[in-house]
Amino acid sequence: MDAPVGAGQQNSFQDPEEMEHSMSSPDVTFAHPKTHLEMLLEDMGLDHYYRDKLTLNRMLQIDEKTITDEQPAMSKTDLAWHFLKKLMMVNVSARNVNCTFASESNCEAASEVTQFDFDDNAIFDEQSSNMLNPLDLITALFLCSDGFVQQEMTLKMSMCQFSVPLLLPNSDTQQCTLMLWAMRDIVKKYRPQSLSDSKGFIEERIVLSELPMVSFVRLGECTLSKSEILNKLLSNSHQYHDTFVHHNMEGGDSPRRISNGLTEITWYLPGGNNNMDIFSEPVAVANLRGDIASFKTQYSFLCHTSAAVFVFFDNLDSGCNLLTNRTGKAQIFLVGNHNGKNFSLEALRKVAAQLGLTKNNIILKTKQKNYADFVKSLRKAVSDVVENSQTKMRIEQMADIAHELGILVDEDASECKNGKKNADAITEEIQDF
Repeated sequence: MDAPVGAGQQNSFQDPEEMEHSMSSPDVTFAHPKTHLEMLLEDMGLDHYYRDKLTLNRMLQIDEKTITDEQPAMSKTDLAWHFLKKLMMVNVSARNVNCTFASESNCEAASEVTQFDFDDNAIFDEQSSNMLNPLDLITALFLCSDGFVQQEMTLKMSMCQFSVPLLLPNSDTQQCTLMLWAMRDIVKKYRPQSLSDSKGFIEERIVLSELPMVSFVRLGECTLSKSEILNKLLSNSHQYHDTFVHHNMEGGDSPRRISNGLTEITWYLPGGNNNMDIFSEPVAVANLRGDIASFKTQYSFLCHTSAAVFVFFDNLDSGCNLLTNRTGKAQIFLVGNHNGKNFSLEALRKVAAQLGLTKNNIILKTKQKNYADFVKSLRKAVSDVVENSQTKMRIEQMADIAHELGILVDEDASECKNGKKNADAITEEIQDF
């Protein structure tokens, strides 16, 4: 391990004249201010793993914390391990991890009557600072893990029906990485409409499945909760599931510090039951966190890989050029909140004309349309794309587009190349039976 800055210098002495000179010299350099990523990893006790990645051996290690009964996290350094422990057990509550602090002052307060000062916001600030957005937790763990841990986390997240990282951002390097290797172990089984009568099904690795992808992005501020609407879109009337983290979930309203730019993916796979299936054919669904004006590379990637991109907005004035100058063959749908105070019908007409959109490509939430009807309209648009689009792509193929756009691919790492080479050597001897 690299020695920390200043290591080995604690016992050295400096001549007073040299000290005075060094303090006044313009050539003296100071440590750079800590970035959001550095501060978050330090808070979570993961800074060591950013340099020396977390391995499967360490993650699966049995220790006192592993075998004790479930206890709430008492500090932010517990959060990552609580999440991993639950995730390895395929516990669908794994993302619901936040700190429960039991300080001495709280214990004393319980034993005596005190007057609460509603003008003092300190307690609210403390509670807010103790919260961590689940997307920051997930992003931090992926950045601090080697390829095999990332693969295990992705598989277990998929089994919990959580969305998984497609493009992983690094806020320090301003780079993102296509998580192809991380998804290699995910196998899905589904029955498209064409196999309903025969009761047959398709079972294959999801990175090799040639599916249409629909992507959901945000332009500027938006008063509609994109992720919560997506969850409703993908849930049937009998069962609701939080595939994507949203602001009404535990910790979901905490400000994101390192996960803006994260692009998640999930899959809707039909079971061949017309009464239950939302879509009759399989579809991949991607969700970009953050404003596309700040994440143009991710937006461009989605325009090149998706059959359609749904752009959520309140005001189109500032992002007109971004939409009209895009590249890629994806259909564009504009999804707006007509009730928003910044909504401009004139700006919408202008952009729609420039993009050559029809009324079918514009979906608005109005006072006359409640959320159930709004989601129904959105689902109809997605269904039309899934059934009619010829744009289908395997995630494996997306690596070529990622390279063209300067996006890293996790599978390019030497450890992943070696792992894939060894796996191919084993499986090539296996014959169909």
